[in-house]
Amino acid sequence: MSTPTYHNVHNSFKLDGFHLNREDLCRVAYSFIKEGEDFEKPVGSFILDWFDDRPYLEMPTSGTTGKSKNIRLDKQAMVNSALATGDFFDLAPGDKVLQCLPVKYIAGKMMLVRGFILGLDMDLVAPNSTPLHKNETEYDFVAMVPLQAQQSIKQLKQVKKMIIGGAKLHEKLEKQLLKSQTIAYETYGMTETITHIAAKRIGEKAFTVLPNVTISYDDNNCLVIHAPRISDEVIRTNDIVELVNENQFIFLGRFDNVVNSGGIKLIPEQIEAKLSGKIEQRFILSGKPDQTLGEKLVLIIEGEKQPIDEAVFESLDKYEKPKEVLFVPKFKETENGKIIRKDTLALVLQQK
Repeated sequence: MSTPTYHNVHNSFKLDGFHLNREDLCRVAYSFIKEGEDFEKPVGSFILDWFDDRPYLEMPTSGTTGKSKNIRLDKQAMVNSALATGDFFDLAPGDKVLQCLPVKYIAGKMMLVRGFILGLDMDLVAPNSTPLHKNETEYDFVAMVPLQAQQSIKQLKQVKKMIIGGAKLHEKLEKQLLKSQTIAYETYGMTETITHIAAKRIGEKAFTVLPNVTISYDDNNCLVIHAPRISDEVIRTNDIVELVNENQFIFLGRFDNVVNSGGIKLIPEQIEAKLSGKIEQRFILSGKPDQTLGEKLVLIIEGEKQPIDEAVFESLDKYEKPKEVLFVPKFKETENGKIIRKDTLALVLQQK
């Protein structure tokens, strides 16, 4: 059986209850752009871009760890990514799915591509924080960001399988998802990998890579991704991992977040995991310039300044305990809710 191309639309594909082929989709796209709701206009633009003569798309990276930049993604590689997702999550033609992600970003674009290529029966809704509000439809597969999942906990009985990505999952949400009947996965990926290349069932430690992906790590223990059907080049990341085998890894933290305090290298994400559930507000750990240590570990909490009970640090090792607790009214974050650590630290330092 030959691999579908980006010119194809599966004959089982439906959008909002209607069977649509390529020509139909282009007509719908023009309608969305001309008279659609605000969230439908970028959907229309994407559909026209997808079916134009170019073999690639240009799109922005998330901007979490640096300035957002435009990169080119091969359309056939996006098709291959959709097929790998279909295999991994056992999606079949006619499966009912909900597209509730902003199409500005790769995750929203890829939900549409999965629909076209895998022949999914797709409902399109506004990408707000409550995508299942006043919606009683039962879905086979849904992709959400953590905020949407959190706000949809009571409706998750309508969802058989869901993937969550785009930002960190908090312990409270993980516990709620474990109690739900939904089979939920956290995904790992980025724009450069055409959304996720790995996923882990909620409650598990290790991510498992999708079909046709293998992994290794470099001298800094940062993940290296080999995905020939998605990228001609090996993708080198700044994510520090522990390799379980060539198909599984445990995410530890980002290399660019590491705090070197007096020669001791500390991974903020690992310490944050130990503090998870012990501080009500959102918080991060970061490195603040220090004359003696080079950098000192600081805890930054979102919200009004208040006393912190020293007992919250009991689970930490000697070097993991923050040397200072700082407060900031609002974290700096990307449009899709990822905290931008360096900008947040800069904001805190400006207050001093």
